[in-house]
Amino acid sequence: MSMFDKLAEVENRYQDLEVQLADPDVLAKQTVFLKLAKERAEIEELVHTYRVHKKLLTDLDENAPLLRESDPDLRTMAREEEQRLLQLREETESKLKLLLLPKDKNDDKNIVLEIRAGTGGEEAALFAGDLFRMYCRYAERKQWRVEILSMSEAAAGGIKEAIAMISAPSSGKVYSDLKYESGVHRVQRVPETEAQGRIHTSAATVAVLAEAEDVDVKIEEKDLRIEVMRSGGPGGQSVNTTDSAVQIMHIPSGIIVRCQQEKSQHKNRATAMRILRTKLLDIERERQESAEREARRLQVKSGDRSEKIRTYNFPQDRVTDHRIGLTRHNLQKFMDGDIQDVIDALRAHHQAEALRGEV
Repeated sequence: MSMFDKLAEVENRYQDLEVQLADPDVLAKQTVFLKLAKERAEIEELVHTYRVHKKLLTDLDENAPLLRESDPDLRTMAREEEQRLLQLREETESKLKLLLLPKDKNDDKNIVLEIRAGTGGEEAALFAGDLFRMYCRYAERKQWRVEILSMSEAAAGGIKEAIAMISAPSSGKVYSDLKYESGVHRVQRVPETEAQGRIHTSAATVAVLAEAEDVDVKIEEKDLRIEVMRSGGPGGQSVNTTDSAVQIMHIPSGIIVRCQQEKSQHKNRATAMRILRTKLLDIERERQESAEREARRLQVKSGDRSEKIRTYNFPQDRVTDHRIGLTRHNLQKFMDGDIQDVIDALRAHHQAEALRGEV
């Protein structure tokens, strides 16, 4: 089936959906109506672009006879119009190819963001804290909600580990924007404790996991070992006075999740289960995709935690994404959450790979 045959099918489906959505019987069934409305919304941009493309083809056909007119001024205008229409046709064809690429089923999901200090001791913990703030500032720019699920602070400042849920309104695509951030982030700078002014290299790991829903992962109660304990941490009336912290071990996988952010044991258990469910979904997704991803040798990997994906060089005021060879200056602005252009470049690179059949 050619691209345009497929586009014609999608347009026919869109027309069918419009008829169904206007049906009083469908309007009376809210669940059915919402499902059909969502399907229509998912293909609306594709259908609109296809219709623009068809109009351009019609305009080119109508302009063709003018190229053979005896009036030279008319022929000149016709040639200029033809060039304009051909350029627009090329642009819409490129856009149609992108819109037809298979969608990542997780793109519309919220995420669980995990940041951990890596090599580099205290400086790594400070850098992990800087990265967490960077993503929080980015989320603020997007008007997303950040909910801290677990936080382990380092003694000298920064964080050893932070786990947060980042969610958006129904129109937001958190995973779609942040899925390429998973990996090892490296920093080169002079620590405040360095008396000689020497540059140190430290690292932190970032993991972006699509939030799992109850239907995504089935967890058997018999596979869980749940323990409650006293919360630990600085300050707070309930710290070390109530058994509110919850630790859950998933026996088959060996995954251990601990949560003590809330004063309520019930709330901590619910949060820990959200994290566990998301981790198990990510493991299953990685298992399904690993062989295919290795064969394709993606330059932009969606979850390879061992790869150094980006370097933040403070003395030279630059950030470099090694996967696409992109370097950007004004590092402070980047650390303040202004990272959209790099995210867009990563997405464009991934789409280009997909169009070449390498994804």
